[in-house]
Amino acid sequence: MIRSLLATVGFVVACSGSPGGPTINNKVDEGNPATLQHDPVESSDILNREPISDTAQIKHILIGWNMTGNDGRQDKRAAARTKKDAQDLVRNLMGQIKNGADFDALMKQYSEDPGSASTARAYTVSPDAQLVIEFKELGLRLKINEVGVVQSEYGFHIMKRVE
Repeated sequence: MIRSLLATVGFVVACSGSPGGPTINNKVDEGNPATLQHDPVESSDILNREPISDTAQIKHILIGWNMTGNDGRQDKRAAARTKKDAQDLVRNLMGQIKNGADFDALMKQYSEDPGSASTARAYTVSPDAQLVIEFKELGLRLKINEVGVVQSEYGFHIMKRVE
C-alpha cells in the first residue's frame, strides 16, 4: 500500500520541521523503488522488499561527498571527499557495525547530519514524514535493529531502526 501510494503521488514538499534533518524536496513519482538502479553500497535487498511498517524510529549516519548537499549546510568532511571515498567509508562503517560497534558512538563521530549527529537522536519515519523519499523507503522496510544503506541527494544514509 505504501509503495503504491508513493509511486502514484507526485508532489514536492519544501523542508523539514526538524532543523538539519533529511528533508524531502524531490519528486516522489520517479519510479518504483524495486526497479531503480542502486549504488553498490546501498541495501538493495532491503529496498526491494515490501514496507513492513507504517512508522519507525530511525537513527542514521549521513556520509556525504563533494557533489552532495548543495544547500550551503554541507559538512566540511563531505566537501573534501569523493563519492568513492564516501563509499569506502560506508563499507568500513558497515563492517564495524556488523562486528558489534556502538551505532550511537559511530553516529556521533561520523554523521554529517546537523540535526542528529551530536545527540544520536532518532527520526520518526512514516509515509507522510517530511523526509527525503529514499530515507522513508528504507526506513519503512527495516526490521527492528536492522541496519541498511540508502543514497539521497545529501549522501549515503547508514540507517538503523531502533523501534
